[in-house]
Amino acid sequence: MKEAVPAHELRAQVATVLIAAGSTTEEAATVASNLVLANLCGHDSHGVGMLPRYIDAVLEGGLKPNRGVRTVLDLGSMLTLDGQRGYGQVVGEQAMDMGIARAKIHGSCIMTLANAHHLGRIGHLAEMAVAQGLVSLHFVNVLSRPVVAPHGGADGRFGTNPCCIGIPLKGRALSDAGPLRASSAPTGGSEPHEVGSVGAHFILDFATSRVAQGKMRVAHNEGRLVEPGTLIDEQGLPTTDPGVVVVPQSNGLFGALLAFGEHKGYGMAVAGELLGGALSGSGTWHKPADPAVSAVINGMLTILIDPAKLGTQASFEQEAVAFVDWLKAGPVAPGFDAVQIAGDPERAARAQRGKEGLVLDPQTWREIVSAGRKVGVTLRD
Repeated sequence: MKEAVPAHELRAQVATVLIAAGSTTEEAATVASNLVLANLCGHDSHGVGMLPRYIDAVLEGGLKPNRGVRTVLDLGSMLTLDGQRGYGQVVGEQAMDMGIARAKIHGSCIMTLANAHHLGRIGHLAEMAVAQGLVSLHFVNVLSRPVVAPHGGADGRFGTNPCCIGIPLKGRALSDAGPLRASSAPTGGSEPHEVGSVGAHFILDFATSRVAQGKMRVAHNEGRLVEPGTLIDEQGLPTTDPGVVVVPQSNGLFGALLAFGEHKGYGMAVAGELLGGALSGSGTWHKPADPAVSAVINGMLTILIDPAKLGTQASFEQEAVAFVDWLKAGPVAPGFDAVQIAGDPERAARAQRGKEGLVLDPQTWREIVSAGRKVGVTLRD
C-alpha cells in the first residue's frame, strides 16, 4: 500500500476481515477502530499490522470472538475481572467503564483484568480515565513468546510488559469531545472528529523493553536496521537486525529485546509481571515458548483515583498545570523543536495522520491481505 488511505477506509477493510472471522459488526467496529487509532497516534506497532496475528489466533482457538468481560469478584471499590480470552480492545474498554464508574462513586478503584487477548495501546485506556477527570495507573504483563531478556541474561524470559500512567490536566482539552473512543467510530464515512479530539493530558505509555516488539516487526517488514543496544541475537550477542525477534533464526531460536535503563527497566518489567500477571490471576511466564502459538494474553492491574474525592483537587489542578507550564517555558535544546510531555507526540501524529491519511509498508499490507484470504475476504493488493 504505497498511497495514503483515509482512516475510515482502512477501518472498514479491517472490520470486514474481523466479521468474516466471526465477530459481530459491533465488535469488529470496536477492534478495527482501536487498531486504526493506534496507527493515527503514530504507534504502527499496535495498529492494523496486528490483524494477521489476531486472525491466526482466532483460527487456532486462542482468541475468542464475541466474549465480554466476566466479573469474578465485586467489592465496590475493588473489582476482579476476567476477559475470557476475548478481544482486548473490547474487554479492556468494558473493564475501564466499570472501573471508572466505581472510582466516581468511591473515590478510587483497584481493578484486575485477567485473560484478555492483546489489549493493544494501553494509552487508550488511560485516555478514557483522564477524560473523566481521573488519574489512572496500569501495570500489564504479556503471555506470548518471551521476547525480552532479563538484565544480565542472554535469552528472552518475559514480554514487553507495558506500564501506563494517565494524569488529567485541567483546561488543556483540545476540544470538548473527549478521547476518540475506539467503539464510537463507525466503519465508514467521513470523521471530522478524527483530528484534535483528545485533551492535552499527561499520558505516559511505554514498554519496559527499549522498544516494543511490534516496532521490531515494522522495522523488519520495512527492511530497516535498529539502533545499537536494542537487541541481542540468538547467541546472546548484540545485533541491529530486528529479524532476530521476528522470525526463527537458522538454529530455530530467537534473539531478544533488552530492557530500557538496564536494571531499572528490568525491575519495572518484573513488577508488571508480578502485578499484571500474578496478582490479577492471569498468570506469569515460566515455560518454554511455542513459536507456533499466535495468541497474546494480557493481565492488567489498574488503579483509578478521583482527585475530587481525595480532597486535593483544587491544588492538584493548579500545581499540575503550573509544573507542565514551567517545563515548557524553558529553553529548547539544540536538535529539538519544543519541550514536550508524554502524550504530545501522539497528539501531533493524530492531527497529521488524520489529515494526510495512513500509509502501510508493502509487506504489512501483504500480510493483512493474506489474513483476509484465510477467512474468505479478498482485499485489494
